[in-house]
Amino acid sequence: MNSSREVEVVVVGAGQAGLSSAYHLRRAGYVPDRDVVVLDHSPGPGGAWQFRWPSLTYGKVHGMHALPGMELTGADPGRPSAEVVGAYFAEYERAFGLRVRRPVDVSAVREGPDGRLLVETSDGTWTTRALINATGTWDRPFWPRYPGQETFRGRQLHTARYTGPQQFAGLRVIVVGGGASGTQHLLELAPYAAATTWVTRRPPVFREGPFDENAGRTAVALVEERVRRGLPPRSVVSVTGLPLNDAVRQGLADGVLDRQPMFDRIVPDGAEWKDGRHVAADVILWATGFRAALDHLAPLRLRGRGGGIEVEGTRVVADPRVHLVGYGPSASTVGANRAGRAAVRDVRRLLAQDPATAA
Repeated sequence: MNSSREVEVVVVGAGQAGLSSAYHLRRAGYVPDRDVVVLDHSPGPGGAWQFRWPSLTYGKVHGMHALPGMELTGADPGRPSAEVVGAYFAEYERAFGLRVRRPVDVSAVREGPDGRLLVETSDGTWTTRALINATGTWDRPFWPRYPGQETFRGRQLHTARYTGPQQFAGLRVIVVGGGASGTQHLLELAPYAAATTWVTRRPPVFREGPFDENAGRTAVALVEERVRRGLPPRSVVSVTGLPLNDAVRQGLADGVLDRQPMFDRIVPDGAEWKDGRHVAADVILWATGFRAALDHLAPLRLRGRGGGIEVEGTRVVADPRVHLVGYGPSASTVGANRAGRAAVRDVRRLLAQDPATAA
């Protein structure tokens, strides 16, 4: 492993939040590879988008906000979103000279010498005065545990490994999860599957009408309140509800989105409820979301009693050198952009406390 290299800022992750942060650092005068290094463990540009299933075309994506300084225009709505966004992110990195290093895995962030942070990676070690963490959630799919899960003779997979509806042709499928991915998967695979069953822990809440700026601000504020209290963040959709569009209306009318309460146990050939009901299944698809990928920060002991990391804006209260972007209220594409700008503003203040090391 190479000896440690000194920079002013390390950005971990090059999805929407990481690229926004790198862009604002560049605009503030921080020079890539001299003052700042951007590390990304993915094989190519695109963040988590590059791993989306091929049938998720760009036209089906809702809420994709452009990165700061460059609009995404002229995209073919029939092209896979993974290709569209991957190409857009690649051009963005080139246009602004962000020099993302990949694939680089960050294994740990520790207390380093002289008040700096030590960032240990598969490409050597860096010491830094500030860390902007933009690792998102894709690498931590959440798998709930239910009695009998290990006895199931069929296939279990998570949204993270979903590749399209064709793999469910002729099969009986239970889809677990009340978020947007759960409804999207059901609507997409129902024409292929022999039968589908939708189960969720809570009854889904469908949202009618436009989701305007005031509604968005209210939703983000509810998520932000949790991270300010040091609680694990909830998804923005958990407080906004599911959009009631034409496809969802048709799914409700057809019975595809006929939600059932959560089963009580998994059995070898399906699932059972306490009332004696049984549903046979060949596949259980867990559309149960993701958790923040923060294991590499564990040596810094940032988590509080509530199980989450207390954050003010993007700054970690327990260690002001660390900023979390794309976390909690900034886990949407527009929120990630704003978080990147806010994090850089705070980082500049931190570094300016010592004029000798300010950019």
